[in-house]
Amino acid sequence: MLQINHLYKNYGKFQAVNNLTLHIPQGDLFGFVGPNGAGKTTTIRMVCGLMQPSAGSIVINGVDVMTHQREIKKQIGYVPDFFGVYDNLKVKEYMDFYGSMYRMGSREIERIADDLLELVNLSDKKEVFVDTLSRGMKQRLCVARALIHNPALLILDEPNSGLDPRARVEMKELLLNLKSMGKTIVISSHILSELSEMCNSIGIMDHGNLVTAGRIEDIMEGVFGSNQMVITLDEGRDVAVRIANEHAKVKVDSVGEHEIRLSHTMTRQEIAKLVGTMIENDVVVTGFHKQEENLETLFMRVTGNDDAQKGGK
Repeated sequence: MLQINHLYKNYGKFQAVNNLTLHIPQGDLFGFVGPNGAGKTTTIRMVCGLMQPSAGSIVINGVDVMTHQREIKKQIGYVPDFFGVYDNLKVKEYMDFYGSMYRMGSREIERIADDLLELVNLSDKKEVFVDTLSRGMKQRLCVARALIHNPALLILDEPNSGLDPRARVEMKELLLNLKSMGKTIVISSHILSELSEMCNSIGIMDHGNLVTAGRIEDIMEGVFGSNQMVITLDEGRDVAVRIANEHAKVKVDSVGEHEIRLSHTMTRQEIAKLVGTMIENDVVVTGFHKQEENLETLFMRVTGNDDAQKGGK
């Protein structure tokens, strides 16, 4: 569906995007993860043909973005991170206006607009002026507008920015609904918890570099391994760390004031024996459990910012 090869964007000596290569298959709900300034928006603008890359290629559905810009606009629906104010347009007129830009007939626009407004739960707002809508409604309307020409790829840049909790839930439900319909979707965000609830694949960017990309479960297992454990304690932390480090099947990932995080390949019996050894050596163990990692800890790990990478400090 979307193939990016060796993509660069330079501003003088500053490299906003550095040698990015990425493939997003048909039907994926893909999340671009990274802090502000990581290069996500720059990449998206190049994919949409709004910005020329310094080098590299972008192909969508077999169409080259750089050499077929008119054709590529039919392939993409773009929802930017801001929404313009339309003082004198009603919701229905707004959809008519954008449909006409794709040279659609009035009857076709009306039929498709009605379906899309129902999809985004705005059917009762057709005669309402756009600038009176809430921000969440405007964002959903922007999604409907981006879908009016039935694009192969829907791209959303920070779609939940500035939304209240209810509006964020509504946006998530809308995107999951679109995914279930087979639409290929790319979302950029720095709110990692929200992406983890929607996306089946991600790409993590940091300082213009694509650090890792792929299915979330595959990346998690590759980075953390299949077994993670947290041991909580009140006293004897240093002794517990020494005992864990001496075990052939254990790797200490991070050390906190009252907890130790481990990667391991132990059986249940071996886990019990390890904890028992700690207790026998006067470590006050208050509990232990399997650790379920999330996108936040994944991002911190692969970008080199977590406690494990800093020696536990």
